[in-house]
Amino acid sequence: MLRSVLVVEDDDAIRLVLRMNLEEGGFNVTEAGDAESALVYLEKQPPDVLIVDMRLPGMHGLDLVRKVRSYSQMPIIIVTANADSHDVVVGLEAGADDYVTKPFVAKELMARVRTQFRKTVPLDAVPDVLTCGPIELRPDTAEVLKNGERVAVSRIEFFVLSELISAHGKVLSRDYLLRKVWGYGNAGDGRIVDNLIYRLRSKIEQDQANPELLLTVRGFGYRMAV
Repeated sequence: MLRSVLVVEDDDAIRLVLRMNLEEGGFNVTEAGDAESALVYLEKQPPDVLIVDMRLPGMHGLDLVRKVRSYSQMPIIIVTANADSHDVVVGLEAGADDYVTKPFVAKELMARVRTQFRKTVPLDAVPDVLTCGPIELRPDTAEVLKNGERVAVSRIEFFVLSELISAHGKVLSRDYLLRKVWGYGNAGDGRIVDNLIYRLRSKIEQDQANPELLLTVRGFGYRMAV
């Protein structure tokens, strides 16, 4: 069964390029020209991956990302004209998992989308339960619990947390996490990692501003307390 992608883009030419590249890559593609139409599609048949242009008519792409993330953990990739733009930062803070820039490089686009499916947990290589303080991560059911209560995390958040807990207190750099979890071949954008860590802390820490579990090691990266 083909993986499905919903592309939300108001520019017909760009939407066509996205569709052609994704279909050539083996994906089933649905299109929407605005956020309002996208929400109708999302309610009827949620896709495996959502690609959202940040500059949409009507409802802004950022608002669409926030709305979807409020009830779903589906992978979200934002589209921006500039990798250094404000759109990237606010999009990642809103809950996007990755971004691509215009004009598109087909190989990069495919890599970003495939990353959302490629990462798996080798069940014979990890314990049945990974723990850090009140946090339990269960690879066999892809669940995260805090004090026994289930915590909703995205696929990418789950794998980052898995890498950190499995490291047993060792520091993991941003580049390491980008390679292991996002599949970046070379050094990528550290903002992706930083914003995901911010989101994880909001879910697992008692006080996000003063983390006790997921710690920053300035100049090096992140580690879990032991």
